[in-house]
Parts: sequence; structure tokens; C-alpha cells
Amino acid sequence: MIALIVAHFALAACAGPLVHRLGRRAFVLLALPPAAATVWALTRWSTAASGGADTWSWQWIPDYGVALDLRLDALAELMVLLAAGVGALVLLYCASYFTDDTPQLGRFAGNLLAFAGAMLALVLADDLITLYVFWELTTVFSYLLIGHGSEHRHSRRSALQALVVTTFGGLAMLVGFLILGQAAGTYRISAIVADPPGTTLAVSVAVVLVLCGALSKSAIWPFSMWLPNAMAAPTPVSAYLHAAAMVKAGVYLVARLAPAFADVPVWKPVVLVLGGATMLLGGWRALRLNDLKLVLAYGTVSQLGFLTLLAGTGNRDAALAAAAMILGHALFKAPLFLVTGIVDHATGTRDLRELSGVGRSLPYVAVVGALAAASMAALPPLLGFAAKEAAIEALLHGSAADRWSLAVVVAGSALTTAYTLRFVWGAFARKPGLPDTPAHRVGWVFLGPPALLAALGLALGPGVGWTDRLLGAYADTFPAEAKPYHLALWHGLGPALLLSALAWAAGAVLFLGRNHVTRLSRRIAWPTADSVFGHLLLGQERLALQVTGFIQRGSLSVYLATTLLVMLGGQLAVLIVDTPWDGAVRPRLWDNPLQGAVAALTCAAALLCLTVRRRMKAVVLAGLTGYGTALLFVVQGAPDLALTQFCVETVSMIVFVLVLRRMPVHFHETVSTWRRAARIPMALAAAATVGVGMWVAAAARTAEPAGAAMVREVADHGLKDVVATILVDLRAWDTMGESAVLAAAAVGVTSLIYLHRRSEGTMAQEELRGRTAWSLSAHHASKLPRGDDAAPERGWLAAGATLAPEHRSIVFEVVARLLFHPILVLSVYLLFCAESLPGGGFVAGLVAGLALITRYLAGGRFELAEAAPLQPGLFTGLGLFISTGVGLLGLVDGTVLHAFTYYGELPVFGTYHLSTSVLFDFGVYLLVLGVVLDIVRALGAKIDRQIERAAGVLTPEGGPEAGGSPR
Repeated sequence: MIALIVAHFALAACAGPLVHRLGRRAFVLLALPPAAATVWALTRWSTAASGGADTWSWQWIPDYGVALDLRLDALAELMVLLAAGVGALVLLYCASYFTDDTPQLGRFAGNLLAFAGAMLALVLADDLITLYVFWELTTVFSYLLIGHGSEHRHSRRSALQALVVTTFGGLAMLVGFLILGQAAGTYRISAIVADPPGTTLAVSVAVVLVLCGALSKSAIWPFSMWLPNAMAAPTPVSAYLHAAAMVKAGVYLVARLAPAFADVPVWKPVVLVLGGATMLLGGWRALRLNDLKLVLAYGTVSQLGFLTLLAGTGNRDAALAAAAMILGHALFKAPLFLVTGIVDHATGTRDLRELSGVGRSLPYVAVVGALAAASMAALPPLLGFAAKEAAIEALLHGSAADRWSLAVVVAGSALTTAYTLRFVWGAFARKPGLPDTPAHRVGWVFLGPPALLAALGLALGPGVGWTDRLLGAYADTFPAEAKPYHLALWHGLGPALLLSALAWAAGAVLFLGRNHVTRLSRRIAWPTADSVFGHLLLGQERLALQVTGFIQRGSLSVYLATTLLVMLGGQLAVLIVDTPWDGAVRPRLWDNPLQGAVAALTCAAALLCLTVRRRMKAVVLAGLTGYGTALLFVVQGAPDLALTQFCVETVSMIVFVLVLRRMPVHFHETVSTWRRAARIPMALAAAATVGVGMWVAAAARTAEPAGAAMVREVADHGLKDVVATILVDLRAWDTMGESAVLAAAAVGVTSLIYLHRRSEGTMAQEELRGRTAWSLSAHHASKLPRGDDAAPERGWLAAGATLAPEHRSIVFEVVARLLFHPILVLSVYLLFCAESLPGGGFVAGLVAGLALITRYLAGGRFELAEAAPLQPGLFTGLGLFISTGVGLLGLVDGTVLHAFTYYGELPVFGTYHLSTSVLFDFGVYLLVLGVVLDIVRALGAKIDRQIERAAGVLTPEGGPEAGGSPR
């Protein structure tokens, strides 16, 4: 099972090169994974039909009971055959539908095959979290497929609408899944269905939330607006996603959970009412539309309402009818969409007002379309008729609610007959007053996929008994009936057949009076759900603008005060109500007087920040508070934390200084006396509240501290540095996530500087035709002695020639030259000594970054370019790649981030060991180095370049800033 899913995604990743080399013929190759899945499912038919199941499991997050569980039972067998079988035929159809020069065909092919893989995994998933993951993957891929024609505004809007609606439902469904998993004690779907949790308020809420996800996915009212708009997608997408795959996911979920939760009081009112309403509203709307795809789209909405109603009824016969109808719907709706694509391809239009005589021009296409349409109208002897008979029979002998549902189904079936006749008449009939529409010839390869599906619908009408064992195996998961229904084409004359005949007759009358029906429909039409959705989005956007304008007034002090007030109010409310300090250990002022002295100096530096007017003084004082905190770590005996704090504070101060070059020297914000008087007590109250909260949290400990256990664990592995081991081994997941966040933040911040492109262009010194940015703001000291120009001069820096003589510091240049390489060696030492001494990849990366910063401060941007000629993104990306690769290497032993250690012997050095945690830390080292280098280039070298460009001292070929065109 898992191999088939992986094959879909693997070949989808190769779709671009395949289409580039083979053109549209690549679709034939891409159809192999779903075709293989279809063949595999057929080989498991007997097992599923006998009530058995094939399973596969891999523990994903064992501590939380989350596993990648796959299960092929009767219902999954049916859905796999539809998702994979129809998917393979649609991919073959694409080989004729598209041309080799279709724009972005490779991306489309990859997305379509990836969607097929996600859908296959969704219907096989036997774990709620796994199902949700693939559920959202189908949402993402459907967004990409619907928006394939992104140059058209309607395609972009339709894709976004489908994404918003289905994602909203998916998030609600996730919350429901979490509640159900906690209530049942397991996330395994088969276990929950076999032993469902008792009906409680939490379970009822969870059921409603899960139904929100299912109904939004299957376009059930009031979420139905996205599906008709999704017809902006190419026809193969409509045939697959909106007939046989994506929209069936919600119906599948209802059918999957109905045996367990159909008796929950909130289930049937939601499912029956909304399903029935959707069937009527969708069918009624289809009677007044003129686009063939839209007629089928609203017909699909109507049929999905019917399927949801059947699947959620909650008895054995209705479940059997629902399974048969799911099969029948795929076998008539997919070929109808494909036939519509052929008609559009051959005639250039889908407007039934412009089509005439197409049935004479394309007789075989008309036959295929008529067969599929007859099954949709439930005419004998097709599969649609047998499924509709089963549905009517099940509802006829059900409860009072079922009989009310039967009345809705009969009315909906009449509408189905009417819009079916409208489709066939509009697509193929010769219309008075209209000349025959020219149509080019259609090959058998193009017609083959819809013809095969329509033929299956015809064959399975008389042969519906072949499917009874499989579909009955699913229906038998419901309580047994006294006289269980069995699928057959003919059950004799009875109420079910009479009701079907009534629906056919009513539908024919509606079609014959189509002009009057259309006028009446438009006269009483409500505002469309699409327009309501648009107005809601517009209103939400306007509300967001109003709220943003009211709250965000451009004052950082206001933002900070608001945050502190909310935090202060919430914390004080909790502290006052719960009084958590009762019985808490009394806090000590310090462990030794040195801590008190350092803390007093740190607080003094913080308070002095309030009195200064110069930005540079404020930065220095703020930096002193950071260094004071580092000293507290030293006094407390935490050298790792102290070393990290010192490095971070140093880098932060340098970054502040670089930023201040472009800002005024003094603070210009005018603060009134009463505001200043209000800020001081607010700040002190916030600090006091945070301090009390930390004391209460520490005093509330009841369990033994984990520190001793971690020390023993680290010692058992022959290591000494507990902090470093926690970061790269025991809590490596946290480090990995924080590294990714750090990289994303750095890219975001520096991208604000690089407006056009991140590449610096040339960094050669020849682009400079004047003085550097470091000497532009100074007056040339003409009265200083120049010395002997012929005297030999030692160049300590690689770019020393670009510096103005009056701004050069020989002492600083010599120190920078002498310390650069030792600092780099120190960074490597800190990296590799972290197992036994203070250090680690994060600190080592900061130290290496400080070496590069020293070169920049001594010699400017050209010196930085000589010291680090590679792009920062290379270090950042390589670091993430190494850390992720080491983490995935642990899968060899079954667990992500599992650590391996290799012991060896070297002739000179003796015994050594190499651990994967060191390699993981090396990835962190490269990532941090890349981040620091990126920030220095953005806030240092980039700003220098902008100053030089403004002064006109760059050559015209100096890159984008010197006149190059932006990206």
C-alpha cells in the first residue's frame, strides 16, 4: 500500500522533466501508478468482500499514539477503485485533451498525479491524524489544479475560494478529530468505529465539527458555492476531482463514521436536512444554466447532497444503497464531464444556446454521453437505476425521518431527470433556427476513457449483483436488518418503481416547460452563495482595515503598552483569583551577595535607558543589561548560557549600531509628562508581575527536577556537557524547529533590505570610482602630512586600498588580521568540544560570525566580500540540509533524530568517536553563520552600497544598484 502511494508522489516529482521530453505522451507514463493501484485493489477484492482487511502500520509519533495506519476494507476497496481507476483514465484522456505547447503542462501533470496519490492515501488511512494530513494535501493540490490558468482572474478567485472553504472545514474537522481521539482513547478509525465512545457533550461537538469538514469538502449547502466556480479548472480536473475523487472525500468520511455515530442526536438532523436541501437547491439551479459544465456542476452538487443523505441515514440498507450510488455516480458523472470536454474541444464552445446538431457530427460521442446521462437519470438497465431503486427501497421502509427524506429524494430525482434531458438536448440535439455547429473529428483514443466508464455503467446494471458481496460487506457494519436488501436490477413492480416512474414523468414535464421553468427560477432566485461569499470577504476586509487603522497607529510604545497591559491584566486576574502563593517557598533575594551586586548594576543600566536622548547611548545601556544577565549566569554556574548570552548580546549590539547609521542621532518622540509618569509604574508593575509569576511557577513544582536524571543519562553515554547534549540529542526536535524559524526570520528581515534581488551583483573593488561609504561623510583632511608616496606600505587587509587614509586605524587592521583566523579556529573548537565543555554549534556559529564582523568593521564591505566570497544562503541552506539529513538518518533505526556513535582508532590521535549529534550541531553551526553573514551584508554592506550609489561613486556596471534593471 505504502509503495503505491510513494510511487504516485515520486513520479509526480518527475512530471516536469517527463513532459518536457515526451510532451503530452508523458501522461501515459504518469497513468501507471494509479493503474497499478487499480490492479492491486482488484486482486484484493475477494478479501475485502469477505469482510477481511489488509493493513499496514508505522508508528509516526508513538508517545501520542499517532501512527501512519493504512487499511483496505470493503469501503476503502470501493474508493480505491474509483480514485485510482478513474484517475488512470483521466490521465490517459489528458494525453489527447492537451497539446504539447500547452503552458505549464508539466506542473499540471505533476499536481494531478500528486492529487491522485493524496486521495489514495486518504481513503486508505486508518488513523484520524493521517487522514487529516492527506485530506489537507488534497485541498492544496486541488487549489493548484483549479488555479492552473492563473493568468485569468476568475481562475485565481475560484481556486482561492475552494481553498478557503475547504480549509475552514478541515480545521474544524481537525479539532473534532482530536476530541474524538481523546474520548475514544485511540486515533485508529477502525477501533473507534468498532467501539465508539459514549455520547457526551464533547462527542456531540466533535461530531458536528467533523461533519463541518465533510460537508465543506463535498460542497454541501451552505458550503456548495466553491464547486461550480471550480469549473474554471480544465475539464480533466472537473472529471476527476469533482466527480470521482475530491468531492467524494466528504461523503466517504460520512460513510466511514456513520456506523459509529449515526445514533448521536446531532448527526441525522445535520446530515439529512442539509443533504436534502442541497439535492433540491442544486438540481433547481441546474435548470436555468446554459454552460454544459455548469449544468453538470450543479447537478454534481445535487447528487452529492443525495449521497450524503444516504450515507448518513444510519441503517444497513441505506448504507448499501449509498455505496452503490457512490459507484454509479462516478461511472456516469466522470464520463459526462469528459464528453463535455470533447464537445468543447471539437466545437470550441460549451454554451448549449450555440450548440446544434452535434449528435449528428459526433455520433459516437453522443452515444457515450447518452449512456452516461441515462444512468444519471436512473433509467434501466443501467447501474444508476439499480442504485436509485435500492435508495428508494431503503428510505421507504425506514423511520419517519427517512420517509420525509424519501419525499425529498423523489423531488430531487425529478429535477435530476429534467437537467439530464437539458444536458443531452443542449449538447447533441438539433435546435430550430440554429445552423449545425461545426465540429472536428474525434479519435478513439480521445473517446476511449469516457466510453469505458459509460460501458461499465451499462454492464454493471444487469451485473450489479457482482458488487453485492463487496458493498454488502460495508453495509453489514451497521445493525442487521430483518430482511436485508440485496442489489439487483429488477425487484419487480412495487412502490420503488412507481416512485421512480413518477420522478421520470415529473422531470420530463419540467424539461418540456423549460422556458417557463427558467423564467420562474430566475424570478424567485435568492442571492447566490457565491455573491454572499464575496460580500462576506469584502466586509471582512473592510472590518480588518478599520480595526487595523484603529489599533495600529504607528507608535511602538503604544503597541508595547497594549501588550503589557493585556499581559498584566490576565496575570493579575489569575494571581488574585487562585492565590497560588499559598504554601509556596519564600523566595531568596540571592544565593550570594555577588548576584545581588550584579543584579543591581543591571537594573541601574536598565533605568538609565529611560533618561538618555541619544540612540547610541540607549543601545549601549541596553547591551549592558544583556551582559549583566550573562554575568548572573556565570555567577550561578551556567557557563553555556553565559557564553551564548555574551555572543548574542555582542552580535545584537553590532547590528544595532549598523542600523543606527541610517537613523537620527536623538530620539524625536515627544512624550508628555503624564505619559512618562504613566509608563514608569506600568513597566515596573509588568516586571513585578512577571517576577512573581516565575516565582509561583517555580514554587509549584511537585515532581522531582529532571536535571539529575539528565545528568545521569548524559554520563551514561560518556559525555559531560548536559546543556549541549539536550540541544542536539535529547531535545533535538526543538533545536531543529528553532533553527528553521531562525533561518526564516533572517530571510524575512534581510528581504526588507533587498527590495529587488538578494544577489549583490559584483563585489569587485573596480566598481568603485570614488571613496567608500565610510569616508563620504567626512571632510578630506588636506592639512595632514601625506608622507612619502614612494615609501613602502604594508597592506594588512585585502581591501585596505578602498579605505580613506584619514579613516584607517592601523592598530584595528593589524588586530583584525591577527585575530581573524584564531577566532575561526576557536569557533571550530567550540563546535567539537561541546560534548564535554561549554560550546555548541549555535555559539560556535556566532563566534565565527563575529570573526567576519571584525573584518567588516576593519575594512568595509569589500573586506567582507574577500573574507566571505560565498553567498549567506549557501551556509543557511546547507546547514538546514545537514541537520535535516542527520535527523532523517535516524529512520534507519526506526526513529527520527536517533543518534549513532562510531568509535575508531587513529595512529597519532588514538581512540576517537564520531557521533551524528556532532554532525547535527555542524548543521546548526553553518546555519547560524549564514544568518549572521546575511544580516551583516544586509545591514552593513548593502547600506554602504546604497550610500555610495546615492553619492554617485559606483561605476554604471556596478550591479542593480548602479543602474541594473530590477528583477
